[in-house]
Amino acid sequence: MTRWLRQRTAAFFWLNYCQPKKEELSILIGLLDLHHLAIEDCLNEDQIPKMEDFPRNTFIIFNTFGYSNKILSIGEIDLFIGENFLVTVSQRDSDNRRILDGIEHIMETDMESARHGPAFLMHVILDHVVEKFLAIEALEDELDTQEETMLASVSNFNPAEMIRLRRDLLNLRKSLFHEREILVKICRKDCPFIPEKAIYHYRDIYDHLTKFFELTESYREIVTSLMDMYLSMLNNQMTKAANQTNKAVRRLTFITTIFMPLTLLAGIGGMSEWSMMTGPHNWKIAYPAFLSAMVVIGFANYFVLKWLERKK
Repeated sequence: MTRWLRQRTAAFFWLNYCQPKKEELSILIGLLDLHHLAIEDCLNEDQIPKMEDFPRNTFIIFNTFGYSNKILSIGEIDLFIGENFLVTVSQRDSDNRRILDGIEHIMETDMESARHGPAFLMHVILDHVVEKFLAIEALEDELDTQEETMLASVSNFNPAEMIRLRRDLLNLRKSLFHEREILVKICRKDCPFIPEKAIYHYRDIYDHLTKFFELTESYREIVTSLMDMYLSMLNNQMTKAANQTNKAVRRLTFITTIFMPLTLLAGIGGMSEWSMMTGPHNWKIAYPAFLSAMVVIGFANYFVLKWLERKK
């Protein structure tokens, strides 16, 4: 798409490409003196945001973000700004929609600002891109959901989701860091094609990027805190289970200690030793006495063990 806009001093044009072919962009090398390496960067994906100055234009790469079905998608928009032109190159997002979808309508509503020159038009475009950082809000909602899930039930909490969120936040932080550096260069007048009166508009974009960058830092700390909390709660559950096991073992040991001497006596009495010592005809007296002695010894053993526990 090509648009001619007239400013107060001279006219300028805007070329907007969506998924262009190499041949389409190569024509601009001779027409607008665009560098062939910058053209290659427009065709290659996963580029880091940057700003490069050339004799007749400045090349800027900005990232866009989308978040759908727990997947962070990173897009790219490339801009060439010159004295009397602006060229934008973009692709389609994960939903097969144009990254700059609706920018024509936004430009028409803000036509008065866009008419002042390519720098003002680029501000409208970058402001539109930055305002569409809905991925940060989606990640915030996801963090809240994960926190509620963990507090409700540790067993239902999936730490793999936190690792994924941390990776997405790192990607966001890396991009926002470089984009903020671009705005720093623009605000300190490093780009010769952005006049001083337009820099005030770019400071607003810088403020937005700074806020988003600080949010990603905060969310990274929240992810770390949630992981620490999860490990702590998991450790508490394991400690509780270990304490319950120890109590059960102590009960079994206590019972075993009580019955050990009784087992010995029962083994001796079971071999008819008492009948041999008291005589076969006295078994009606000997065995009840033997059983009574076992009961007395058992109770005595029980109270002795209880007393030793209280003494500790």
